[in-house]
Amino acid sequence: MGEEISSNLAVILNRVKQAAERAGRNPTSVQLLVVSKTWPADKVAIVADAGHTCFGENKVQEAEGKVPLLPQNLNWHLIGHLQRNKVRKALRHFDTIHSIDSLKLARHTSHVAMELGKKPNIYLQVNLAEEENKNGYVISELKRDINNLLALPSVSIVGLMCIPPAAESPEQMRPWFVKMRELRDELEDHTGAVFPGLSMGMSSDFEVAIEEGATIVRVGSAIFGTRNYL
Repeated sequence: MGEEISSNLAVILNRVKQAAERAGRNPTSVQLLVVSKTWPADKVAIVADAGHTCFGENKVQEAEGKVPLLPQNLNWHLIGHLQRNKVRKALRHFDTIHSIDSLKLARHTSHVAMELGKKPNIYLQVNLAEEENKNGYVISELKRDINNLLALPSVSIVGLMCIPPAAESPEQMRPWFVKMRELRDELEDHTGAVFPGLSMGMSSDFEVAIEEGATIVRVGSAIFGTRNYL
């Protein structure tokens, strides 16, 4: 399985490069976040041994048991929903959080980060389609809160994250990725701030996301295979 994982990683990295070049972008402007959720440390180590350092986890509790078993130079991103009572534990393991979805959570994260002497990078999660079963800011609330979010002292807002509605083909995801990019541009125009990061695109659609401006894509199953949820 180790050789298969290493081979899959190389294929995905090449596809990221080709997608960026098709869009006239420098491939180094796109980061591959290897989603290691549900996979044990020994499988993650295969990717780390290949030289990759950027990994994403869904749950704080899973990261607590996994991160200490792996090299200290790895960069960990929390991509799953963050509960307020897990913020302190999250900040001990994660440098970047992709799932800040309210001013209340952002304020608490900033407060705890200040106590810990940290300043994590955060992405603001956007619920583009306003789906009831998904977390994330609806656009109107994000626009309302953005200046207060930018004023928080101990978090660095680097961009936006989205998980669009499921679709039958990658091409059907394109309008959502366009909407995300346009929202980012609108927020920059409105605030004068810069939000360089767009966290969007997963195993089935990351190439389209890159073509529409993604700076970090979250890919797991295309590297590790189908997850076994035990």
